[in-house]
Amino acid sequence: MAPHVQQINVKPDIQGEVGLPKMPINTANVTFSGIDGDYNRFRKKKKDNDPDMAIMIISTDILFELNQEGWPVQPGDLGENLTLSGMDYGSIEPGQQYKIGDVTLEISFICDPCSNLYALPYVGEDRGPEFIKTLMNRRGWYARVLTPGIMKPGDGVALLK
Repeated sequence: MAPHVQQINVKPDIQGEVGLPKMPINTANVTFSGIDGDYNRFRKKKKDNDPDMAIMIISTDILFELNQEGWPVQPGDLGENLTLSGMDYGSIEPGQQYKIGDVTLEISFICDPCSNLYALPYVGEDRGPEFIKTLMNRRGWYARVLTPGIMKPGDGVALLK
């Protein structure tokens, strides 16, 4: 199966709520700052809206592995904006560029797990440290937007370089 977008996920800034899980949308307007309608408190407050953190990506093979290990993770649960199918998570590297719909992204760096993941109903405080350890190097990748535009579920994912 050719790599493609399975789901696009966003979460607006809702007072008193963490940014997880993100919910699916049908069409994304992607700007240099990320996806319209998505708010990342960590990126805004702690990282001064770092453009290298505009989009977070994960592939379904990681979600499948986590489910097999007893963590019922669904697309959007880990805070990713793009859930990609037909792509090997282990093949993603910093500096790679991908064309998705009208958008061009460049992989920046891997995302570290955070304590907000404790808010997921199947994690909680008691299992939080175990889940964080499980997610090391598997929470997703941050990407910079090189070319803004529109993307939607089903769009192909083409490696440019």
